[in-house]
Amino acid sequence: MHYVSQVPYDEFAYFQENLDEWGLSVAIPVVRRFFVTVDGLRQISGLRWGEAAPELTLLHGGAQNAHTFDTVALALQRPLLAIDLPGHGHSDPGPYGGAAVASHARDVARALDALIPGAHPLVGMSLGGLTALLVAHDRPDLVSSLVLIDITPGVNAEKSRAITDFVNGPASFPDFEALLARTVAHNPTRRVSSLRRGILHNARQRDDGTWVWRHQQHAPSELVPPDVGDLWVALGELAMPVTLLRAMGPSSVVDDEDEQEFRRRLPHASVVHVADAGHSIQGDAPLELARLLQQYCV
Repeated sequence: MHYVSQVPYDEFAYFQENLDEWGLSVAIPVVRRFFVTVDGLRQISGLRWGEAAPELTLLHGGAQNAHTFDTVALALQRPLLAIDLPGHGHSDPGPYGGAAVASHARDVARALDALIPGAHPLVGMSLGGLTALLVAHDRPDLVSSLVLIDITPGVNAEKSRAITDFVNGPASFPDFEALLARTVAHNPTRRVSSLRRGILHNARQRDDGTWVWRHQQHAPSELVPPDVGDLWVALGELAMPVTLLRAMGPSSVVDDEDEQEFRRRLPHASVVHVADAGHSIQGDAPLELARLLQQYCV
């Protein structure tokens, strides 16, 4: 009989690594995984940081999960929610696939209704940012302020091609080392220990020993997703404070044209350039992101 060596994983066992990597000396708060039913059948999952009522909510990007914000949450030292988008992390897949923004927004709003009713700051990165924008537009009673991390409605397939090519790579990997090698090649400036931790949070090992990204373990949907409409128009109709955090590193997907249109649509919004950070600011500059969220999550 052939036995497959399983890589051990405890999602709450790595927070000290986050602290050590970024030189943080803070207490590790109580962190719990939650599940909330959004349509009678499917569940949205995520992490609840702290024991007090959550003060803000974080939404990750496509092909990521709630743990992408671990270092940010540790630095913030505020009670918060970090939600797994449908089809990502430990959340059930939505009916329209992993990139269905309108469907994601409805599910997130339902989860917020159950978990953190009332208006609170909502932070979204990339796909999570577009989802957050729609939540803010359709359910302004849930959002007191909106922070978008390196995303505008002007980001298209061409601007994000390098990222989507990585995300849409092999459907599975023969072992953990193969998955790590590809991830290191895509993120040459990140520490290998950080990437290893991220993979353990964002992939799972099958019984036969092969590995698959959590967002790729679900069968693709053949349903046509709901139309999101013109997100530039939706952005311009927002009444709450809005902030764009634009990464200035080479992997950013927001260009000068996007920023100019963002400013035209929302003249009173804040735009902050984050130096030395790529598209995933939470990974490249988590302490700076935490500082900015303290300032703009009101």
